[in-house]
Amino acid sequence: MAGHFTSKERRRIVVTSIICFFIISLSIISSFSNVIKISEKKSEKEALTKQLEELEKEQKTLSDDVEKLKNPEYAARYAREKYLYSKNGEKILKID
Repeated sequence: MAGHFTSKERRRIVVTSIICFFIISLSIISSFSNVIKISEKKSEKEALTKQLEELEKEQKTLSDDVEKLKNPEYAARYAREKYLYSKNGEKILKID
């Protein structure tokens, strides 16, 4: 009769089943935790990639401005427009 186990065998089967259940449960919980962390990292990567693109555009704009300001005529015109500097005898009218 294959269905009859001794109490020692039943106890061993129950303990083994409980241990297997906990190991499987911990594996599943760990897997879900890792999936959540991965999705958070992906969204963080997307945000940082967008920020990097914006900073690269800003850097290019600033580099272009530096190159333009090396030209004395442009620098003088820029200072007059931006900071309201004037040449001798020149009047400044600010219109908002």
